Amino acid sequence: MTEREDGVKNEPVSIVFEEKAQRSAAYQDGRLIGECEFSASETVWIITHTGVRSGHEGQGIARKLVEKVIGEARVRHVRILPICSYARKLMIGNEAYQDVL
Repeated sequence: MTEREDGVKNEPVSIVFEEKAQRSAAYQDGRLIGECEFSASETVWIITHTGVRSGHEGQGIARKLVEKVIGEARVRHVRILPICSYARKLMIGNEAYQDVL
């Protein structure tokens, strides 16, 4: 658990893949605090948006959200087209992600 400035303890952030919603989502204390959304076809997932709620920036949550989508794409042998500026910056030119681009 982490402790907020007001002394209240938070549960750890949970990153989950929500296939029907076409996104990965970050939850803390049962609240949605971030998402990486994509549009899916049989062979390509287009990452359209990645966002983290105010107060949760700078914790690596956005990267974990994008990486969750990447991991699921690998399992399904699907390519990714990152049009979201964050996902594009993270993925383009990074050898670790070339197999899904």
